[in-house]
Amino acid sequence: MKSTILWTLVVLNAALALMLIEKHTQGNAAFGQAPAVAPRRPGDFLLIPGDVTGVSSGLVYIVDTNNGWLGAMSYDDSSHKLGVMPRIDLTKVMGNLPAAGAAHPKAGGATGGYNR
Repeated sequence: MKSTILWTLVVLNAALALMLIEKHTQGNAAFGQAPAVAPRRPGDFLLIPGDVTGVSSGLVYIVDTNNGWLGAMSYDDSSHKLGVMPRIDLTKVMGNLPAAGAAHPKAGGATGGYNR
């Protein structure tokens, strides 16, 4: 009986190890070959509660600061469903904005006021 349990655990651990290896090498043609496209970093999320006019339930805005995405979720109490907004790529929407701390074209510098 103990031998059967031991071998069952050995096989289970081997299967888990193979799944872990497959997860980290998935999509690669060879085991040690680097992927053609660098994978995205996991998101660093900022959650902001909010309200929307005409909606009785609250809304949670989700900003992924690493990948530059914005999404939102809302829970509907009456139907017991979670409403999900498709993500928006903020780099495309705000692509023409200057970087943080950069001088505004009409300003006197990064910390200065507008020229008059």
